[in-house]
Amino acid sequence: MKDEAATLIAGQCFSQYLPSGYTVFLHGDLGAGKTTFVRGVLQGLGYQGKVKSPTYTLVEPYNFLNKTIYHFDLYRLLDGEEWEEAGFRDYFNPNSICMIEWPEKAQSLLPQADIEVYLQHLTLGRAVKFQANTSTAEQVLKQFEKHD
Repeated sequence: MKDEAATLIAGQCFSQYLPSGYTVFLHGDLGAGKTTFVRGVLQGLGYQGKVKSPTYTLVEPYNFLNKTIYHFDLYRLLDGEEWEEAGFRDYFNPNSICMIEWPEKAQSLLPQADIEVYLQHLTLGRAVKFQANTSTAEQVLKQFEKHD
């Protein structure tokens, strides 16, 4: 991917193959495009509002007709107690998609990711790599890559 616009397009395309009930981890340094990718996913599903990073709120919900996308940014998560008190565990259900930036901050509290997205800044642009952690997620990525 060469720029932010390409990251948005990748997210938009990815959204077309992402089923409810999935957990997606987003990896990358600050400014690598994690929030931009989520913005693309949301736009691909028809969301037209502003998408901001939930750096201070930890999570932003986006409601659609038959599912909710929860966009987590755990960069400022202090500890597991904060996670439990907020009731975030309940957000992981068959009618939601949880997209999590900085998952390593709560690794022991999170379910296994179905798909992991690795975003990286390059000298000229960005790189994105997808990893499936389940056989059903492998099928999702095969469909996505076939039409990418």
